[in-house]
Amino acid sequence: MVNDHEQSRLQRARSFDRQALAAIFDEYQQPIYRYIYRQVGDVEVARDLTSDVFQRFLQALQKNQGPDDQLKAWLYRVAHNNVIDYYRRRQHRQHLPLDERVVEKSDGPAALAERNISAELVREALVQLTPDQREVITLKFLEGFSNVEVAELLNKPIGAVKSLQHRALAALQRQLVMVQDQESV
Repeated sequence: MVNDHEQSRLQRARSFDRQALAAIFDEYQQPIYRYIYRQVGDVEVARDLTSDVFQRFLQALQKNQGPDDQLKAWLYRVAHNNVIDYYRRRQHRQHLPLDERVVEKSDGPAALAERNISAELVREALVQLTPDQREVITLKFLEGFSNVEVAELLNKPIGAVKSLQHRALAALQRQLVMVQDQESV
């Protein structure tokens, strides 16, 4: 489902047309950053991984590789792989990142703490999912893509996406209920 404009822009990018490359970056940088940030929860890590996505895109073009079409799906796939690699590297470095989010004046300490705890619980629950399940949930519910778009991005049949979504939501519910039960004891 690639339109002629996107195909033309990708062809121009293959010949390192600065305008085409800039347009691709401008269109996809923010969504890719949001996708990565929602999975890693760290501003600097998300910036680094996002930068790496576009660096890999340029390297692929330089080697005459990369996407022939489906640029969006290719970029999200690279972003997904970067997140997986990040968590693999991080397994032996368990430390808490500094929270760099701006605090609103109206936020009291209790509300801020509750929001941070909730976000961290959901992030930890997401990490427990399989990579495919995590990607479907992130694309569908955090990025707002339709099931058809998610299927296209992941190059999977829509039935597989719906199945992954169903199993992921059930697993998230079990994990969050289990955490809630542990806290009430």
